[in-house]
Amino acid sequence: MKNSLKPFSVKQIAQQRIDTLFTQAEAIGKTNPQLVSQYVKAAQKVAMAARFSLPPKYKRRICKHCNTLLITGFNCRVRIQQKREPHIVATCLNCGYHLRIPIRKKKKGKHKNE
Repeated sequence: MKNSLKPFSVKQIAQQRIDTLFTQAEAIGKTNPQLVSQYVKAAQKVAMAARFSLPPKYKRRICKHCNTLLITGFNCRVRIQQKREPHIVATCLNCGYHLRIPIRKKKKGKHKNE
């Protein structure tokens, strides 16, 4: 017997662990930044072990340069840029890394009557 757990249950367990790590990191975000970065690294390792990437809601809250949790107003500055294509720029105040998130307009689908 190779593995008694089914593959989808392993991903569900990993997702639950990642959710709890991020909720704990958010709870102590302003008081202990070193512990927060350890939680973020642990969540990334859990995702790598389960062979899936972090969901975008978590991936966009991590600085890719210094692995800290970006908390708006504490260690992160958020601006909206209109140049070229509209996008959100989150600047990490620890290392200066710029995280750019594009704002895409919803495409209009074709109507049945047309």
